[in-house]
Amino acid sequence: MAYLIIVGPAYPFRGGIAAFNESLARTWQQMGHQVEIYTFTTQYPAILFPGKSQYEEGPAPKNLVIHRSLSSVNPLTWVSLGRKIRKAKPDLVLLRYWLPFMAPSLGKVARLIKKNGHTKVVALTDNVVPHEKRPGDKALTQYFVDACDAFVTMSATVTEELKLFNSSKPVLCQPHPIYDTYGQKLSREEALKDLNLPEGRYLLFFGFIRHYKGLDLLLEALKDPRLRESGVKLIVAGEFYEAPEPYLQLIESEELKDRVIVATEYIPHDKVRTYFSVADLVVQPYRHASQSGVTQIAYHFEVPILVTKVGGLAEMIPDQKVGYVVDVNSKAIADAIINFYQEAKAEEMVKNIKIEKQKYTWEAMAKVVLEAAD
Repeated sequence: MAYLIIVGPAYPFRGGIAAFNESLARTWQQMGHQVEIYTFTTQYPAILFPGKSQYEEGPAPKNLVIHRSLSSVNPLTWVSLGRKIRKAKPDLVLLRYWLPFMAPSLGKVARLIKKNGHTKVVALTDNVVPHEKRPGDKALTQYFVDACDAFVTMSATVTEELKLFNSSKPVLCQPHPIYDTYGQKLSREEALKDLNLPEGRYLLFFGFIRHYKGLDLLLEALKDPRLRESGVKLIVAGEFYEAPEPYLQLIESEELKDRVIVATEYIPHDKVRTYFSVADLVVQPYRHASQSGVTQIAYHFEVPILVTKVGGLAEMIPDQKVGYVVDVNSKAIADAIINFYQEAKAEEMVKNIKIEKQKYTWEAMAKVVLEAAD
């Protein structure tokens, strides 16, 4: 049995990274290891957080040891946590890195931990080059990378990006596991009733809304006369992380009025399955990406997926088998959606998803992180 620690988002913070860390911790526990999570007291200062809330409303997850000990903006907590973990001498500490803003706190914690001469520090790097670049990103990322012993990535794209900062330390790549904590898929009838929607054809855009995620490209695609005539509607389910007005103006345009269902708020954990149970096709029209938890939710619920040819998204979707991989433009997106419905691809793609999803297990990810520390 190994003693393992995760440092990163977890309850009471919400979001995909927190859900990931909790699922990984459970997997390690099932493998017989002792696991603790150290999460934030302050993750983002309120002034820097673009959403409405950073916190979950429900109860804490059962059977997980979660400590709130780290403030991203208070160096005293960096020193305190680093010394505490150094003294505890875990066999491995996994740091979650997704944003240069976190580099000072996580980099300092890592440096202090390693002074015990025992603990291996592994970074799971969701992103190395951020989606939205800011001055100082490169120096901050380099500070963090220099503090770690090894790395795990979830796409070949991030693996290549890591080479800009690291040329000698071990790097292992393991695809993002499937998010399987959202329950079983509902019947279509039940899901439609829950959302107060009539029977019909529904696309789903899911997750927080930012420019790089390309919702505007999807809305422009939806204007295609072929899609208007087909009766296809779009559900937008996720919170705005930037000014909503440009998107709302598109949605209220003559071509899209009454064809877009807006649920632009944070979708609680227990409601996620409702949206995926209604969707015929999940659309991720991103301008750039590393990988996406939304893809793995779609795999869990066995819903075909359309992605653009950016970052690690295309690595996850065998084109024409479980979905579509298209160029980053509205016409290519529209063409694929039309093909999906005209060629009645849903049944074939769902069968292929059932096979493809078996690659993306939590056990595989858990083992790869441990291997990175060897």
